[in-house]
Amino acid sequence: MMGRRKGEQGQLFYAFDLEAVVPEDHQVRQIGAALDLTWVRAELTPHYSHMGRPSIDPELMIRMLILGYVFAIRSERALCREVQLNLAYRWFCGLGIEDKIPDHSAFTRARNERFRNQDRHS
Repeated sequence: MMGRRKGEQGQLFYAFDLEAVVPEDHQVRQIGAALDLTWVRAELTPHYSHMGRPSIDPELMIRMLILGYVFAIRSERALCREVQLNLAYRWFCGLGIEDKIPDHSAFTRARNERFRNQDRHS
C-alpha cells in the first residue's frame, strides 16, 4: 500500500535542539572552539552611544563576517540569507531557530560609514 504524508494542521509547538543538529565534525565547531570573542564588547563600548536605538550585537556581526570570509560568501545580502537558512551558521552565531537575522543593510552601512575614512595602506 502506498503511503501518503498527512498534510493536516501544522504542529503548534516544536522541541528543537540546535546543538544536536550541527555535526561534531563541522567546520564551524572547529572555528568556534578556537575563537574567543569575549573581549569584543569591552573593547568596542567606548565607540557606541548611550542613547538611541540599540545596535546589532558586535559579536554577532563579527561572527557573521567570519562565516562570510571562511565560506566565501561574497555579499552582505547573501551572507544574511545563508545565516537565515543554515542551522550550523545559526549555531556558530549563537542564534536560536527563531532569532531574527540582521538586515544586510547594517553590514553595508558599517562598511561604508565606519571604514570609509580609515587610512588604507595598499
